[in-house]
Amino acid sequence: MALLFVGGLTKYYGADLIFEDISVQVARGEKVAVVGANGAGKSTFLKIVGGLLEADGGTVTIERANRVAYLAQEVRFPDDLTLWQAMEQAFEYLCALQAELRDLEARMGDTHAPQLEAAMERYGDLLARFEHAGGYQMDQRIERMLQGLGFHETQYAQPLRQFSGGQKTRAGLAATLLSDPDLLLLDEPTNHLDLETLEWLEVFLKTWHGTLLVISHDRYFLDKVTGRTLEVIDKGLEDYPASYNGYLELKAERLERRLKEYEAQQEYIAKTEEFIQRYKAGQRSKEARGREKRLNRLKETQMLERPKEAGKLKLFLDGQLRSGDIVLSFDDLVVGYHPADPRSPARVLVQAHGREMLRGERVALLGPNGCGKTTLLRTLIGQQHALKGSFRLGHNVNISYYAQGHDTLRMDATVLDEVLRVNAALGEERARTLLGRFLFSGDDVFKQVSELSGGERSRVALAQLTQLPGNLLLLDEPTNHLDIAAREALEGVLKEYPGSILFVSHDRYFIDALADKLWIVKNGHLTEYLGTYNQYMEHLEAQRQAAEQAQQATAQVAPNTKNNGKPARPVQEDRQRKKQLAALEAEVAKLEQELARIQTELEQAAVAQDIERITKLGQQYTELETLLNQRYEDWTHLAA
Repeated sequence: MALLFVGGLTKYYGADLIFEDISVQVARGEKVAVVGANGAGKSTFLKIVGGLLEADGGTVTIERANRVAYLAQEVRFPDDLTLWQAMEQAFEYLCALQAELRDLEARMGDTHAPQLEAAMERYGDLLARFEHAGGYQMDQRIERMLQGLGFHETQYAQPLRQFSGGQKTRAGLAATLLSDPDLLLLDEPTNHLDLETLEWLEVFLKTWHGTLLVISHDRYFLDKVTGRTLEVIDKGLEDYPASYNGYLELKAERLERRLKEYEAQQEYIAKTEEFIQRYKAGQRSKEARGREKRLNRLKETQMLERPKEAGKLKLFLDGQLRSGDIVLSFDDLVVGYHPADPRSPARVLVQAHGREMLRGERVALLGPNGCGKTTLLRTLIGQQHALKGSFRLGHNVNISYYAQGHDTLRMDATVLDEVLRVNAALGEERARTLLGRFLFSGDDVFKQVSELSGGERSRVALAQLTQLPGNLLLLDEPTNHLDIAAREALEGVLKEYPGSILFVSHDRYFIDALADKLWIVKNGHLTEYLGTYNQYMEHLEAQRQAAEQAQQATAQVAPNTKNNGKPARPVQEDRQRKKQLAALEAEVAKLEQELARIQTELEQAAVAQDIERITKLGQQYTELETLLNQRYEDWTHLAA
């Protein structure tokens, strides 16, 4: 059953048309990705659905009594709130129930109060809703959510005004998830999340019962969480019944089919026009005039446009200057910060010893937020001094650096000036040609950097990078703010780059596509893994399973003295639990399929206006949905 109905949606910004006549339905419980190039209108679409923007035409209808939550890319909180207080505000619905329960308790205390029976009935209903919504576990839910999103208990009482932009984004995500809406709208929730937190969020959203519309440029995240993809493109909306990788295949097939249909129509038009020209004045003039009328009707009402592909970022990097075999090596290197108070000890972030990087290697630098990855890169380019030890650059090594926060860009300069600043010999004409490859056309090159979006600034910084003569690239989050097409273009050019690359990224697709070696910052030390990101994850999973098996074997041998001297049976219990989980998962899948079938039949019955069948199918749907929600709860309880 559909929870969200969007019909004929149209939006202008001034005279600019953003999208026109968008229509879509989203079923209860669906997880939907919203994709498209930067500036296509994804965020605008989500804001209109969430009621934050007015459309210029069309309607948005959300099933009555359903709560909607929207998380923007940039989160703002009142300055006086602590982290914990902000989380408590997410339970506004439960707090209102709790206040009414207390009021009813006071009224029921007076046995002579009017309408006592009605108050008691209302109290029972509210209490059931309060318990079902987890009202008695608010503190525990807040703590689990904050820990899952990487907050430490020492931060709970900290004012949010002291938090960084990334921390505020994570706090906003926590509050939004805690509000437990029926429809959740997330605009780039994966920004500022490290890999561990990303994986936690994926598991949470995948098992969450509600309906989700999410904008993200993290392809791995979209594949894990969503099962349907809406693409905002050419001022319209394309619907694909698949997660991201499936959407790519379906889109390619759709584009090929439309191109064939367009070419077939063009061929038909050309042949018909040739026939008309040849026979219009001859014996077959009547047939020719008939064909001309049909052709004119086709051109007026059925003409197909040639399918367009979105503009693609065209990158190229030089890197032809050949370095020595060893590009970079560490000798007892320790990086971190000296405190303002000279009497206090230095804050050590990363200790790296004995690591080497060879010519042509592509090394991903991984670790949680705040572990020192950016500090290490800044130390390598001389922006910070090492606390101890040293590093050595190999023969003929020349570094080019891409800063995460676009620190190298001058905000008061124009786009064109920034490229010429890096390579004045390029000249204005060639510089504008270069910027055209980065999707800056016409007067866009005269915009000030301060006026640009995050994605546009990233493209300027990448354009500068192509003009630097380095053969060792140090890249700090190069995919931040780039849309998916730009990320794929960047992957392609870096794969062909002949130099060496050391990069920080939280984009797992990007890491797996590029890196052949990983440097992992863990507990303040730099460890190394030779292989891709997926191979590393398989290695960690194998280690986890081996540790689990060893623990189970130990538990089987050791008797449980607390259980009346009888040996414990953790392995058998675990097997039984896994069997029960598998059975529940199979039942859930079957129920979901049955719900989808009934939903299709409901739509058909609605078209046929078969009231009796709609009523019958509606009852079946409600019963199945109730059973499915119960099985979800059973699974969650058993898995926990």
